[in-house]
Amino acid sequence: MIAVLFVGCGAPKKPGPAPADTTGTATPEPPGLLKDTLISTNLPEKLFITILVKDFGKIKVEMYTKDAPLNVTNVANLAIKGFYNGLTFHRIEPGFVVQGGDPKGDGTGGPGYTVPAEIKRKHEKGSMAMARLPDQVNPNLESSGSQFYFCLQPLPQLDGKYTVIGKIVEGMEVLEKIGQVRPPVVMERVFVTTE
Repeated sequence: MIAVLFVGCGAPKKPGPAPADTTGTATPEPPGLLKDTLISTNLPEKLFITILVKDFGKIKVEMYTKDAPLNVTNVANLAIKGFYNGLTFHRIEPGFVVQGGDPKGDGTGGPGYTVPAEIKRKHEKGSMAMARLPDQVNPNLESSGSQFYFCLQPLPQLDGKYTVIGKIVEGMEVLEKIGQVRPPVVMERVFVTTE
């Protein structure tokens, strides 16, 4: 069952441009939005990643900046650059995980690099963790450069094997709805805030 989280890292496919606002009114930017400036591992105490999911709603994640600074910095910088905009949740395993962040959309893609493991947190319901390649080719348990998953329930069998980077603070009901459909489900926009 753990194999569903193993991912490959291939050449990235450039995400398309963000959808244009055709309503004639601009969407107000969220408070504390970080944009245009990449962040370093000297992270703010509070950092959130918000995913606007097409046809489902919003998922807001409080990031574990102290426990997984390298992985949080990587995912936050990809979000700031717009990497995740328009990508999908390509794997949905009811009662287990919802996985996304692959530019290929099939579980084999990524930005072309891995991130060192920072394994400190448990897999609780609503946890956000980094996918990775299997132990045989990844003995250091390094995280995928971009693919992540959310836990639909506590998954203690994954503890000590994957880097957990955050936990949902708003929108668990959105994730639960996503966990009941067939993939793909589109992440329209992913952004980073400090509040």
